Amino acid sequence: MARDELRSTVERVGDRFSLGEYEIDAYLAVLEHGTLTASEIADHTEIPQPRVYDTVRSLNDRGLVELQESRPMKVVAIDPGEAFEDVEAALGEMIDGLESRYTAPARETEAVTLVKSRSTILRYLEEIIESAEYELALSLTPDLLGRFAEDLRAATDAGVSVDLLVAPSGGAPPADEFDYGAVATTARTRRGITTPVIAVADGTYSIYATQDALRDDRDRYGVIFNRSALGFLVSGFFGTVLWTTTEETVAEDGEGRPYPRRYASIRRCVKDLLDAGGEFYATIDGRDVESGRSRVVSGRVSEVSFEVSEEVASLTLETEEGAVAVGGRVAALEDVEAHEIRIGRDEPPAYEE
Repeated sequence: MARDELRSTVERVGDRFSLGEYEIDAYLAVLEHGTLTASEIADHTEIPQPRVYDTVRSLNDRGLVELQESRPMKVVAIDPGEAFEDVEAALGEMIDGLESRYTAPARETEAVTLVKSRSTILRYLEEIIESAEYELALSLTPDLLGRFAEDLRAATDAGVSVDLLVAPSGGAPPADEFDYGAVATTARTRRGITTPVIAVADGTYSIYATQDALRDDRDRYGVIFNRSALGFLVSGFFGTVLWTTTEETVAEDGEGRPYPRRYASIRRCVKDLLDAGGEFYATIDGRDVESGRSRVVSGRVSEVSFEVSEEVASLTLETEEGAVAVGGRVAALEDVEAHEIRIGRDEPPAYEE
């Protein structure tokens, strides 16, 4: 579609839907009753009697109603399928024309974005869930759990480890009525609408939003860390503040995933090692705490450290260079800050760049 034709189509669609409050009220009243007189429209709406005639003539000019010049004048509804047939066709042409000119915005790998649209927040939530390759941390409302249940089932079926928090707990579906084990590796509930909505995929791609952001009558905002190293801030907040203050564990299946496994969260990794028991080997992709240079280490896991509060977690590897202590993001006491952890049973998993 040529540029001038596209502009004309957009203007035509815009003009057709440019209805005022009185026109909308009158149109809906006529649609509901089929045929009304001017005085009846005034009775069924809050349109002042002197304004009714101008209002229905405007609707007639747009082809939305038919006027029968009788005494009294009757306003007759036109089938919406017929009334909007040309608009529907023009709208389809307009969308095709706009899409042909659409250029997808480039997303910087370190972008941090503030969004203020409910639909945008929902779109990012869906995208983050679908993008996870091996680990998901989620804090969802009961409504969002229902909305994304199928996506979460697909993720768990694909072997993604899912830590799911549902809040407020009072609205969460009961465990005997909802199969939490099908949508999460571990699922917990938390009290209060103060719990934010969070999604973190593989420790990097993440979103933080208030529950108010999903209500139309409140200020709405969400922060997107688009595959940014800063995503660990959201992940750390989830693991230390939210996950440790939950009310009830409604599903837990630490044995369901095969080895080798991949982790972004060292807390999740260490907890699984303690729960499973036995000998483990690890390959760590991260950076040296002192020099800041990228560093890959591998060896047998000789020691794990994990506080009951889940605020501290680390592990030690026996490598060819000796013992190496590994911590999570912003580690200071350990030798290596882990970005991705691979765990195997018989030997260190292969490192893949």
